[in-house]
Amino acid sequence: MGMPTTYKHHLTASAALVALVALAACGTEPGSGAGDGSTSVRPDVPLTGVHWSVDSVTADGRKTAAPAGAHVMIDAKGRATGSYGCNHFTAKASIEGDTVTLGDATATEMACGEPAQSFENTLKSALTGKLKATLADDRLTLTTPGGDTVQLSEQPPAQLTGTKWTVQSRTSGETVSSLPAGTEGKAHFVFGEDGSVRGNLGCNSFSASATTEGSTITFGRVSATRKLCPGPEMEVERALLKVMSGKATYTIEHRTLTLTAPDGTGVAANASGGATGATGGATPRSSTGTAS
Repeated sequence: MGMPTTYKHHLTASAALVALVALAACGTEPGSGAGDGSTSVRPDVPLTGVHWSVDSVTADGRKTAAPAGAHVMIDAKGRATGSYGCNHFTAKASIEGDTVTLGDATATEMACGEPAQSFENTLKSALTGKLKATLADDRLTLTTPGGDTVQLSEQPPAQLTGTKWTVQSRTSGETVSSLPAGTEGKAHFVFGEDGSVRGNLGCNSFSASATTEGSTITFGRVSATRKLCPGPEMEVERALLKVMSGKATYTIEHRTLTLTAPDGTGVAANASGGATGATGGATPRSSTGTAS
């Protein structure tokens, strides 16, 4: 049975998004040259409801690339929500002309390793107070009064099938826990249109069948390699195998997939880049064989 093509997209604290409310009319940004494509935000530019992925932050002259999952959004009621790349946040937001004002944020308190914690501190500081919003070639720049900048770009919602999902955290009810140090970015998987799933459990490669009905995925027997793995990697493998043992519920909130076992524990994974294809080596294999 193939995977569904419609998904659940809504704002929650665990998968926070930030979109900009439509701003008042503004002219060309002072200091921008003719033809450079840079303009202040205009009312005809549809920013409301857009998921803005953080690409980088430049602070004190130093540009730092953002980790996967960092994003910002402001809803039509003036509530900003998002992710610093590790912890999620929410804050009050107001718009006047091309100025976006973000209040002090309330954030989750997961322990973040380096360099995630340093980036988080920098982004949190940049996304506070009055920010000048500028569009250039469909990208958004938010600039602080001190000249620090946050570069963002629009990301479309991810689809369940064909997307490489990289495990970012473990979940238990409303509680989100970071992965053991050194295991970040290793566990990943791709659902295929043929009703299969394959990827890596954190150390060992695997494949299995996976069929959906409503918000439920039923996993078949998992076939995996048998490498000996360090303890932290085995923690991640056990968490993922538990979710893939039988039936699990799933939700997709823009680019975050949450898989939850019947006992309420699960994993959250972020879409890594765009959809994968056969040329990228991500075409799923039958669960009857050993994953490569």
